Amino acid sequence: MKLREIAHSRSGDKGNISNLSLIAYSAEDFETLKFAVTAERVKAYFSDIVQGEVIRYELPEIAALNFVMKGALGGGVTRSLALDMHGKGLSSAILNMDI
Repeated sequence: MKLREIAHSRSGDKGNISNLSLIAYSAEDFETLKFAVTAERVKAYFSDIVQGEVIRYELPEIAALNFVMKGALGGGVTRSLALDMHGKGLSSAILNMDI
């Protein structure tokens, strides 16, 4: 199953840090997210671009996980020539992850 079947996502940036959220469609889906989508798994999934630490925060009140990915934007918005400097495409990319 792809993550997009049980969650939606948003992403943001601050310097060279990408912030990526996964929001479950239901409480049951949130339990699946907590089990299947670890910080280590996200770091491995984005291994081509994430150079630093990935920290996962759980937000059970809103059935969401938040990932802070350090060293993920090629130096940051003002220092990168990357096509997606803000990392907005990462929210679509993670939804393609198999769980």
